[in-house]
Amino acid sequence: MAKKWARQRVRIWNPNTGTTYMTSYNKMNTPDGLELMKYDKKIKKRAMFKLWKKKLH
Repeated sequence: MAKKWARQRVRIWNPNTGTTYMTSYNKMNTPDGLELMKYDKKIKKRAMFKLWKKKLH
């Protein structure tokens, strides 16, 4: 049975432009963190987004 606390809602951001996205990921499967290639509206290209370290609530 799946555990409720394994999937977290987090914010990812591009450190170069400051653009952010909200997403969820399974902390048990990716304990090192999260890096995704997403579309950045400011530069109008795909860019690497990293896990935002601040707490959401």
